[in-house]
Amino acid sequence: MSVSSLRPVSGTAEEILGLLREWDAADDPEPVIVETSGSTGVPKRVVLSRAAMRASADATHARLGGPGQWLLVISPTYVAGLQVLFRSVRAGTEPVVLGGGDLADGFARMSGGRRYVSLVPTQLHRAVEAGADALRGFDTALIGGASLDPALRERAAAAGTTIVATYGMSETCGGCVYDGVPLDGVEVATTADGRLRIRGPVLFDGYDGRPGLTAEVLQDGWFVTQDLGRVAEDGRVLLGGRVDDVINTGGVKVPAGEVALEIRLHPRVSAAEVLGMPDEEWGEVVVAAVVGDVTLDELRDWVAQEYPRSYAPRFVVHLDALPLLPNGKVDRVSLKARLGTARGAGRR
Repeated sequence: MSVSSLRPVSGTAEEILGLLREWDAADDPEPVIVETSGSTGVPKRVVLSRAAMRASADATHARLGGPGQWLLVISPTYVAGLQVLFRSVRAGTEPVVLGGGDLADGFARMSGGRRYVSLVPTQLHRAVEAGADALRGFDTALIGGASLDPALRERAAAAGTTIVATYGMSETCGGCVYDGVPLDGVEVATTADGRLRIRGPVLFDGYDGRPGLTAEVLQDGWFVTQDLGRVAEDGRVLLGGRVDDVINTGGVKVPAGEVALEIRLHPRVSAAEVLGMPDEEWGEVVVAAVVGDVTLDELRDWVAQEYPRSYAPRFVVHLDALPLLPNGKVDRVSLKARLGTARGAGRR
């Protein structure tokens, strides 16, 4: 039997939903605590006030055209799944929890006038592969947690569902930028070194038990992220990968996220990630983890069509599937270990 709690969030979807209803109705509740996925390192415990969660949930509904019924297909203990449940509380609707089956099964159980779902790109890919019926009927599918392949987006949109790519993190109560446009009340700017910084009512209070780290990232009312990007003249936010996603190989700085996205566009690649691996000669080398039947030379030529050839991977490791965390994000720590093992074996 699970033990449900909001500090940190734990339990089944049904248990957490009940706690969220009580939390939203309480006079002055303590903040919830959400643990991050730890996809790039040690998980953090993020403190989120009710005011921030409400601001995020209500701004989402305003952006999507109004409250609706949500389908939960992601873990409720991470912020994206937690927000599916909390948006349901704010909307006064009953979410549908998909414990098994595909999206079409979940949609068949929905009765709301407006119907929403939140997915990671891997789940969207599987839904598209399953056929148009898996997505048809949803008013909007929010896609977050990783970059969205434009070709995958086009295929998904062809099913008649509005696809919205979101950007955000636990520290912003989930997605706070939708298709490049910040939610109402959210401001996005950049630091001198090109990092995105965010201000607005959706920000977290800090990291539980880590005042030093909190002071490092919360500066003058802004949350300084680890993500690179810029804000266009029209206010649209353009993402450029993470600070720790830049691979310095022989003095050339390679944006790993952009290279990975280009590799995913290859017709024989279904999934890919790009990491920098230590190398005695180059400092770091570009290594691609690929699910698909494509050679290193083919990948190098493919990348070189859009970027300098120095950006192209020097090694490729073929996998049956990328390692994933429970929230659907790629487990980069595990992946890096597997790539290191594969490269070491290749040298012998």
